[in-house]
Amino acid sequence: MSSPTGPAHGLPVRMPRPRQTGRHRRPEPAVAPEGAPALVLAVPGAPSTASRVLAEEIMSIGRSELPGLDARVAFLDGDDATEFPSLSGMLTAVAQERAARAEFARAAGHEVPRPTGPDAVVVPLLAGPDGGLLRRMRQALMDSSAAAELADVLGPHPLLAEGLHVRLSEAGLARADRARLFTVTTAADGIILATTGGEEAVKAAGITGMLLAARLAVPVKAAALDEEGSVAAMAEQLRREGSTQLALAPYLIGPEAAEGLLDTACKEADCATAEVLGAYSALGKLAVTQYSAALGLAPSGATH
Repeated sequence: MSSPTGPAHGLPVRMPRPRQTGRHRRPEPAVAPEGAPALVLAVPGAPSTASRVLAEEIMSIGRSELPGLDARVAFLDGDDATEFPSLSGMLTAVAQERAARAEFARAAGHEVPRPTGPDAVVVPLLAGPDGGLLRRMRQALMDSSAAAELADVLGPHPLLAEGLHVRLSEAGLARADRARLFTVTTAADGIILATTGGEEAVKAAGITGMLLAARLAVPVKAAALDEEGSVAAMAEQLRREGSTQLALAPYLIGPEAAEGLLDTACKEADCATAEVLGAYSALGKLAVTQYSAALGLAPSGATH
């Protein structure tokens, strides 16, 4: 389990950058208000060391975006007897810690204002809506003893389109910058944006897909990895429309997709694939943005 100030297990902590001087200095980041609710990042999928490291890296970025943030990681399928705490267990622990701090302050003779707002804001580690996973997260909130709110998922958002572009370029499937005068011989002329979560998730992915299409100047169409034949059908449609070199861009952070889904989809569609978004730096910014929005705080700096 991570501490409020930094990740466990020797992970590096991203420290705030020194303040620049002069007329072009960057604005100072906002600071979490004293006594602000914890941000609990809810990780779907089977708990693993890899998913824990991924989530801690995202939260490390989040802490640098909002200094003073009490950021925790919990797992939808976690077990409180292991190193992968459950979402309901983590929320209960956060509420108990908050009550204990207030009691300690009262015992020390300090005036403690009546708590306002939730004990925690839960941010789903999801790029798009997944009705089944979100229902389970809401149930975990009800099963805990905490007053908690569930924030929106991280997308759709221009920063996710940027992340997809980066992953495609890293795989040699797109130019890093379409304005540069060079070609990538393996660049795709049609992109399948693959997501999980059914029809609602596909519609939401389509919004980010339009932003990605504008960046790459190639057609981008969304399909559901967890609906049999969806990716293959979209590949066939793109080929009928003239695309000859397809690529699959996983609109996934990673833990939410069942093992083997991407490999199966790539084989059925006969196309190359980029990596999942993973610990792309913008995800930490977006997590804090959704946390701030749930509390009505000023945006933390994620640009639109």
